[in-house]
Amino acid sequence: MGTVTTPSFDRRTTVTLFSRLRTARGQDNPFPLYAELRSKGPVVPAPWGGFVVTGFEQCDRILRSSAAWLEPDRSWRERQGPRTRWNAPSAREISNTLPALNAPDHTRVRRAAGSFDRTTIQRLGHTVTGITDGLLDTLAEQLHDGEADFAALVGEQLPVAAVGNWLGVPAADWPRLRELTHDQVFTQELLPSASQLLASDVAMTELRTYFLELVRDRRAHPGDDPVSGWITSWDAIEPDRDKADEGVYFLALFMLLAALETTSTLLSTTTLHLVEEPDRWDALAARPDLVPAFVEESLRYDPPTHVISRVAAADCTLEGMQVRADEMVHLMVGAAHRDPARHPDPERFDPHRKPGHLAFSGGIHYCLGAPLARLEAHTLLRQLLTRLPRLTLVRRPVMAPRVAFRRLMNLDVALA
Repeated sequence: MGTVTTPSFDRRTTVTLFSRLRTARGQDNPFPLYAELRSKGPVVPAPWGGFVVTGFEQCDRILRSSAAWLEPDRSWRERQGPRTRWNAPSAREISNTLPALNAPDHTRVRRAAGSFDRTTIQRLGHTVTGITDGLLDTLAEQLHDGEADFAALVGEQLPVAAVGNWLGVPAADWPRLRELTHDQVFTQELLPSASQLLASDVAMTELRTYFLELVRDRRAHPGDDPVSGWITSWDAIEPDRDKADEGVYFLALFMLLAALETTSTLLSTTTLHLVEEPDRWDALAARPDLVPAFVEESLRYDPPTHVISRVAAADCTLEGMQVRADEMVHLMVGAAHRDPARHPDPERFDPHRKPGHLAFSGGIHYCLGAPLARLEAHTLLRQLLTRLPRLTLVRRPVMAPRVAFRRLMNLDVALA
């Protein structure tokens, strides 16, 4: 922890707040707890060491300052010691993926990854439209018999089908990959338990085996797909074929994890915002041009990722707090999005407000898959509004036992 100390009462209160965040009630609605935490100031010492940042301006500045604030990369994790959560097998594995790299490694890998340019997005648009049509057919059939779980039938299915088609992953493998993705995310949680880390370790081992086999198969049988393209890119910069294949594996792994976990949450959460208030459905159906703004407000109001972590590159001062080199700050994005200094009346869902959120991170680590996530969300909402009568929420969804990564376990809806 930094050199600044706080009264024991403040520390006890902060401990209590985070304990409440980890309960089912806190995970269902963390925002009142975020408000309590934010009332202590934009930056406060974390009970376990380091700092918690809840102010929007401070979070935004840290994310944009890639030289001063670093990802907790592989070398940082090694310095934490062999018995820490940062050196669990799954944590070491995830430290090799693009989001966990700092420059110059990040620059090199991002260049090899390419981007979702306009041509790629247009091509993917046709695929996403067709997939969405089929999923909504299934949803409509179940709705005629009563209620249906939107999260299971659509929210979980669309992202894996979209990225699976794009990567050329066999459809028969999609369900298992989706299960593994949900398990591996615990290694990136705020305070994972030992059992959660074990689940991540097991899932990551299977994911590594799967994608390395996929890369080797594409090397033997190249095609017109991203994995084949990444093999060509990596071969140009890495003469060791095994290292090149591993580089491609980490890219494919990252694309799958990012596309499935956070995008599934975005789709289900955005739909929840649409169906929980009847007036919202009618208003958006009357103004479909507001779909992009509705999605952006959903990303602000309850983003898929609520916590992003960084470490200080050197000793510094942050809002009067002395932060030492290598010390971690947890950016509470879910709290920052409701900072009244950034958004007036932040507890109100308002698609007409001026956009501004950190749901896709910022700076050099701005999410590579953001265009695809937005494409899926826009396509889904537009087709949902035009193809189905108004839907209504049957019951509040149950949230997964997480703090950093939101996930709706169900979204039960019915025809209004």
